[in-house]
Amino acid sequence: MSDAASETVEGRNPLHTRLVDLLGCQYPIVQTGMGWVSGAHLTAATSAAGGFGILASITMTDQQFRDAVASVKEKTDAPFGANFRAGQPDLDQRIAFATSQGVRLFSFAGAPTKDAIAKIHDAGGLVMPTVGARRHAEKMAEWGVDAVIAQGGEGGGHTGSVPTSLLLPQVVEAVGGAIPVVGAGGFHSGQGLVAALAYGADGIAMGTRFLLTQESRVPDSIKADYTKASVFDTVVTTALDGAPQRVIRTELIDTLEKSSIFTRMPRAAFKAVEFAKLTGTGVKQMVSEGLAMRKSQDLTWSQLAMAANAPMLIKAALVDGDASVGVLPTGQVVGVIDELPSVAGVIDTIIADARVTLARLS
Repeated sequence: MSDAASETVEGRNPLHTRLVDLLGCQYPIVQTGMGWVSGAHLTAATSAAGGFGILASITMTDQQFRDAVASVKEKTDAPFGANFRAGQPDLDQRIAFATSQGVRLFSFAGAPTKDAIAKIHDAGGLVMPTVGARRHAEKMAEWGVDAVIAQGGEGGGHTGSVPTSLLLPQVVEAVGGAIPVVGAGGFHSGQGLVAALAYGADGIAMGTRFLLTQESRVPDSIKADYTKASVFDTVVTTALDGAPQRVIRTELIDTLEKSSIFTRMPRAAFKAVEFAKLTGTGVKQMVSEGLAMRKSQDLTWSQLAMAANAPMLIKAALVDGDASVGVLPTGQVVGVIDELPSVAGVIDTIIADARVTLARLS
């Protein structure tokens, strides 16, 4: 590594950002908490390789989450985090358990409540929600979160419409340097990491790139479907649960988009009950959480009934391996990924390319 690549004019390593210090990891690279994907094996591999892995606890029962935390700790001493739903009924219990086990970071796909943020801080944890708009970042910073992920429209799963190149600098400006900002949506390379730093971010978060690695437990046949996709083969649809989600376009997606809400509703209600059973949520808890979601997110009754539809359709593909009846959530970056390296290989390559890029720019 050249001096120019490793140090700035002030003698500091530009890849050693505030995010690295906050999370205790080696590199400013976060593996997002992807439901059904980010289990103990992938999370541990990411943290052990110098990145920061996040467990996707929202698709786990309480016991599965406990087992996953124990498994990560057995595999690595490196810090890691866990992803949660803001309104999940057992959030308080999971916060207490996770912090007792040294889980460092609590990430949220949506906005956590002020109460949840306070409880996590009181227990010694950190909070990092994902935002898709400047105003959301301002609100979260005001509520006292420790960092935010700014996900642009290129990102996979639930996503907004503003591209990363516009959203990221807006969010950086919105928080005014008070907290670290992590860029997400379209990142997969060292050049991308340097670009995020140039926008003022403190690191990058990636989902699709980590899904397509050797340590990811997604079935090989499904990984093959991902690697065959081009940048034109994804679509943002509201047919799954009423909210925009980026997925690979398949015959199932086309069918869902053509069907009426009255056709989808019965199936969605059945899937909601099935998802509740898989995650150990009682019917009473499910109804209570649903009502809270409707109030906080201003959902219609039809959207609420569809809210558990997406997780089960995603499970059919990413766990059961059946793309004909399942959904393939992805970032648009899938179109430039055609290989399945190890997690360590992904991180090492990004860091090496980032250093080369910094040296070239200097």
